[in-house]
Amino acid sequence: MSTDFKASKGIFEQIADTLAHRILEGSLKAGDRVPSVRDLAEEFEVNRNTLLRTFALLNDAGIIENQRGVGFFVSDDAVERIRTREKAAFFEDMLPAFMEKVSLLRLTADELHSLIQLIEKNTTQA
Repeated sequence: MSTDFKASKGIFEQIADTLAHRILEGSLKAGDRVPSVRDLAEEFEVNRNTLLRTFALLNDAGIIENQRGVGFFVSDDAVERIRTREKAAFFEDMLPAFMEKVSLLRLTADELHSLIQLIEKNTTQA
């Protein structure tokens, strides 16, 4: 799998984001063993040291836990930790630009409410 990394963020951080996304979508669940550094380095076509930095980042955030001699596992509260982190990033990084666009387009509260209802409907059906 060839990954198209973006220059705006470190590769190890982008891989951490990908693994966090896998946890949020449920392909990696609490208690699951995380694929090995070697396997992920091969999957993302990066140096193993890059994956070691990724694992250190996720471990420091409490998203994965190291069981010495066995490997890394998804922590029991990984989903909550990721959602908390992502919400904070959304409010800080994305929401201001979104609100500016809402203002420029003069979107009404009713239009936004309809959009939110549509998103919720699609989320519950998935």
